[in-house]
Amino acid sequence: MKNTNKSSIDEKEELMMQYDIDQIEDIEEAKDKYKKIVNAGITRWVKDFQGGHIKIDSVDDLKKLIELDIALKKDEE
Repeated sequence: MKNTNKSSIDEKEELMMQYDIDQIEDIEEAKDKYKKIVNAGITRWVKDFQGGHIKIDSVDDLKKLIELDIALKKDEE
């Protein structure tokens, strides 16, 4: 009977580990999507700035994008 109980505990631990792995994978996928969005935003901001559509007083948007990009890259380390 002890073997059945231990097997049940092992199954629970395995299920919990798989759940944790799934959660980590979901978070990593979301980060990858956010990175693409941030990079596209930076690229677009630079293009608009170079085209004269953005004035210097709106640099705060670029700063926020860069800070977000850095924060996402810190999570990779």
